[in-house]
Amino acid sequence: MELHVVINGRKDLAAQLYRQLREAIASGRLAAGAQLPPSRLLAEQIGVSRKTVSDTYATLTYEGLLVGKTGRGTFVNAHALQTERVQTATDLACAANLGKWAALPSPMRHPTRDSTLRYEFIGGATTRNQFPQDEWRRCTQDALRRIARDSGFYSQPEGLPALREAIAGHIAFSRGVKGRADDIVVTNGAQQALDLIARVVLEPGTTVAMEDPGYSPARQLFMAMGASVAGVPVDAQGIEVDKIPDGTRLIYVTPSHQFPLGMPMSVARREALLARAFELGAIIIEDDYDSEFRYAGRPTDSLQSMDTRGIVTYVGTFSKTLLPELRLGYAVLPPAIYGAVLKAKQLTDQHSSTLAQWALARFISEGYLQKHIRRCHTVYAGRRERILQRLAGDLSPWFEAVPTEAGFHMAALCKVAVNIPLLMELARRVEVGLYPVDVFFHDTPVRHGLIIGFGAIELLDIDPALDRVRDILQQIG
Repeated sequence: MELHVVINGRKDLAAQLYRQLREAIASGRLAAGAQLPPSRLLAEQIGVSRKTVSDTYATLTYEGLLVGKTGRGTFVNAHALQTERVQTATDLACAANLGKWAALPSPMRHPTRDSTLRYEFIGGATTRNQFPQDEWRRCTQDALRRIARDSGFYSQPEGLPALREAIAGHIAFSRGVKGRADDIVVTNGAQQALDLIARVVLEPGTTVAMEDPGYSPARQLFMAMGASVAGVPVDAQGIEVDKIPDGTRLIYVTPSHQFPLGMPMSVARREALLARAFELGAIIIEDDYDSEFRYAGRPTDSLQSMDTRGIVTYVGTFSKTLLPELRLGYAVLPPAIYGAVLKAKQLTDQHSSTLAQWALARFISEGYLQKHIRRCHTVYAGRRERILQRLAGDLSPWFEAVPTEAGFHMAALCKVAVNIPLLMELARRVEVGLYPVDVFFHDTPVRHGLIIGFGAIELLDIDPALDRVRDILQQIG
């Protein structure tokens, strides 16, 4: 790779080279420890004599900006200092707006590989040991062959037809969703689907209603767009529809597995929600993030399948069924907003990666996805049952589980006063990752407890981990 240096004319060659190298070092474009090209190569690149380059290197070395290492070359001195003050956020005209973004919390930020604890109860993480590596590798190799035969143009913003057909068939079979391939837009995870819908529906100052407690990244996204987010309480039947405020333009719900508490929305409440949204002229986002995994009770229809007026957008993701790193999701859109969302997608990133799309289309059509879901269902069911047994047993003096029938996390609410931050801190010291549920409350009174994910922890690790939690609870009282 060539060093970017531009020489104009034939005058002051050494001065031009000196100024550009010094500015590159001062600005950080040439980082501390970076190796410069040999003087002969740089001279040929920019069309000057080797002596001009050598003399410039010598001057910068004398000033302490470069350092020569015998037999190795010339490097930027690790102790070279920036000569000009860099603008800080408070110096900029957009300082107030930057402050708003900086103030947004990140309650669901996953740990890095290096900071992952031995026993992790984080929500949203999947079981890696069950991932069908061989099948996915075959599908990826097929995708690479397809791309090699392609013309090299950009793909469609709505997603590959093969993947949209596969998604339409999958969700019609597993969730009863009424949607054709032409109703689907493929996105980079469910979060981008939420972003695109919000972009075309909301304006600064408009009202969004969402469950409280609810999915914090969605709340933060709506607030970042300038919307006024109204938290609506939930009870055992789901969102309390009669408390959705007048003037609401967008309603965000998780009816199949309420996030974070876990209960499903009753049929009567769903019907009331559809009627209220139609009355308001509002769009409903149904985030069906992990309902493929059901352990008890009758399967419930998606809210979208009950919609006869074209007001429900069904959002799904493959991050929970496959891997979070895959970053592929989708939205089944009503006709009224499809065109606008498609334009927003094109303006945002043109289209999602076609390599992953081709691979996933093959993965679904070959039946690998359904087989994988069935395998994971068995694994998750065993983990869920063991956690419930512990919560009903030796952990029952402190916690009670919220009844839930689907997904791979549950909420355990405090029965007595528990210092949750202290519990989490002491648990981390013994390699147990615990996460609070109170960060998902906004307007309604906070309930304290834990959100217990069982996607990332092995069955045989659950008892040792919860033994440590119990011991800590006994110590702190």
